[in-house]
Amino acid sequence: MSSDESRPLLGEIQPQPDERSLQSENYLSQVQNQGLYLATFASVLGPLSFGFVLGYSSPAIPSLKQSSRPELRLDDSQASWFGSVVTLGAAAGGILGGFLVERTGRKLTLMLCAVPFVFGFTVILSAQNAWMLYLGRVLTGVASGITSLVVPIYISEIAHSGVRGMLGSCVQLMVVIGILGAYTAGLVLEWRWLAVLCSIPPCLLLGSMAFMPETPRFLLLRQKREHEAVAALRFLRGPLVEHQRECLELQAHAGEQEALSLAEFKNPSIYKPFCIGVSMMFFQQVSGINAIMFYAETIFEEAKFKSSGAASVIVGSIQVFFTAVAALLIDKTGRKVLLVLSGLIMAASAAIFGMYFKMTPPIPNNSSQVLFLNSQLSLAVTEGHSLAWLAVLSLGLFIAGFALGWGPIPWLLMSEISPLRARGVASGACVLTNWTMAFLVTKEFHDLMVLLTPSGTFWLFSAFCLFSVLFTLLWVPETRGRSLEEIEDIFRRSH
Repeated sequence: MSSDESRPLLGEIQPQPDERSLQSENYLSQVQNQGLYLATFASVLGPLSFGFVLGYSSPAIPSLKQSSRPELRLDDSQASWFGSVVTLGAAAGGILGGFLVERTGRKLTLMLCAVPFVFGFTVILSAQNAWMLYLGRVLTGVASGITSLVVPIYISEIAHSGVRGMLGSCVQLMVVIGILGAYTAGLVLEWRWLAVLCSIPPCLLLGSMAFMPETPRFLLLRQKREHEAVAALRFLRGPLVEHQRECLELQAHAGEQEALSLAEFKNPSIYKPFCIGVSMMFFQQVSGINAIMFYAETIFEEAKFKSSGAASVIVGSIQVFFTAVAALLIDKTGRKVLLVLSGLIMAASAAIFGMYFKMTPPIPNNSSQVLFLNSQLSLAVTEGHSLAWLAVLSLGLFIAGFALGWGPIPWLLMSEISPLRARGVASGACVLTNWTMAFLVTKEFHDLMVLLTPSGTFWLFSAFCLFSVLFTLLWVPETRGRSLEEIEDIFRRSH
């Protein structure tokens, strides 16, 4: 298409607000979403696989600690690494995914994720020593890191503004469903059979994505394959809309995109969304979610739950329910409202957690770190200070608050606000930040509890949650009801 032919279209992309709204309503009234929902379902089998990876360690570690084979029996330190090394693999996967998603495309990158998922679980179930267990976890971590990057991009680029928030939130929903599935299956399956079960979703991912389209935006930006882009739109939007018109609008925008260079990061339209995305991933992890989840089983045990496995299922169920609520609300209330509400709930519940520890009797700081943590809760019961209900309440509130906003929305916004030509690099940086911070918070949690005391640690998490609210109000744009091109124009006009 010539530049002269594209100019009228560029003028049509930004009509007056009322006219734009009317055009959008007319367009959306003719869209049929069956193909879009099918493609989304196929892609979120990736986050489901990712969730099984995260949930696998919780039921597997107790079995491995009691293994009849000495070479596979894990001590506390080895079990800690078995649980946390997946985050290092995921951080590496974020870097690799940022490269692949721009070179091979969104669809093929997602299909390739199935290989390390299946291979990793195969290594685990055939493990002969602890190092094979670690290798399997690293491989599944790499696949998880790539998946957490490419699926939000894929969904954001195939979805229209009317349902993009809901479908984007399904990423986190499927992650927590996968975690809950691993917890539940772990109640009845031995760790090797659980690994076999966890390898099924990535196989389904590979088979189903083979029949799904590549995103029209990638086809137009990188490949200049107009006919395939129109065919993809026909699959995603149904037969009634003007596929050619939407393709031309996307093509006009793609024609403005140039190859990204390092020097362009001084451009506000590049660095502003980049910094917002990375900052949101930072705030997600320093909220203390991994510390809360790490401590969940001990809290339920002191609240007289006899089965820590059942407690994990309860925690997973809370996550699934409130993440589903967020998916239903996000396109109605907007992203910022849910982020602010989520941050306030987490800040309050973390503060209550700190108050709970302050109200329990102190113990001498000369025991091991793990004993120090568990003794705080034990004393609350044995000394007559039965405040475990307060810990359970704050735990439930924190998890519900996280699932309502700061769990799903950073992943959605990461792919929404990044410019098309910088989407792979920016998303890779976000995923790397998220998983690196997840590893640091998980590994340093015990040291923080000793250094700052338990109450001080959770008050620190509460302060970070309040900072996340302030950051949302000042810097995070509202993207509800806007196309990706309109969101990109917001940052272009801001400098």
